[in-house]
Amino acid sequence: MAGVTNAPFRLVARECGAGPLTSEEIDARALLQGSARTLALARSLPEERPIAMQLLGADPDVLAEAARRLEAEGADAIDLNMGCPVAKIVAKGQGAALMRDPLGAALLFRAVRKAVTVPFTIKIRGGWDDRTVNAAEIARIAEAEGVDAVTVHPRTRSQQFTGRAPWEIIAEVVDAVRVPVIGNGDVRSRADARAMREATGCAAVMIGRGALGAPWIFSDSTEPRVTRDRRRPSIIRRHCDLIEALIPAGHALVQLKKHLAWYSSGLPFAARLRQDLFAAADTTQVREIFWSGWSDAGASA
Repeated sequence: MAGVTNAPFRLVARECGAGPLTSEEIDARALLQGSARTLALARSLPEERPIAMQLLGADPDVLAEAARRLEAEGADAIDLNMGCPVAKIVAKGQGAALMRDPLGAALLFRAVRKAVTVPFTIKIRGGWDDRTVNAAEIARIAEAEGVDAVTVHPRTRSQQFTGRAPWEIIAEVVDAVRVPVIGNGDVRSRADARAMREATGCAAVMIGRGALGAPWIFSDSTEPRVTRDRRRPSIIRRHCDLIEALIPAGHALVQLKKHLAWYSSGLPFAARLRQDLFAAADTTQVREIFWSGWSDAGASA
């Protein structure tokens, strides 16, 4: 979700009914080195709270100091990323690569736990590959080191995001520890979230990719469907306004194109619409192209 779960997206998710939010992944070493881009990722708005700041790293001392700084800046929780499968991340021994070294992970947990007083959570995968599915083992170690909760995306790193998410691994982690377990993976509706909780016994559900182009997934399920559908254009417009208000112009254009492409899912001729969106020269043109396609689809704008 790097480059996606920025302040505009988080605010829209919160306004649609999301619970605690999580930042984009923040490189711990870059934070300590004062990287302007990383410092920007670590900022949040009061309306987003409670928010967890998600750290990426593999050095216990660096992670501990970064966590300390984030807490001092107002983070409501610290989350350690042990799930990112991207090649350039795991090549540094970070993200999902941490799953390969349970003893090393224990040292990370211990260092960060000693550094902060706010809740400390981790997000893990099922394991590195099918031969090393060790989510329950990592969760037990985390619990022993004082980690407050564990989020489980049950695919292995080698699976990336392909195939079905094996929810039974989430259930194994639930059975292995007493701390809350949050499930993640293949949740694209509130019905999916209910099904995951029933199938696994997890305490809560984290939604990531399922909210792309559909932040209303967090909305009250008791609200009539027709009301929810009528609210969608206003939610999209709100997201666009936040992007232009909170993100520098050059990056805002990229963000608008990316998110409106996701919002176009399900519209007639969506593939052509996305081509036109990415060819647009400015934010005004991007909006005009999108809403023209929305109107052509017969939706209420």
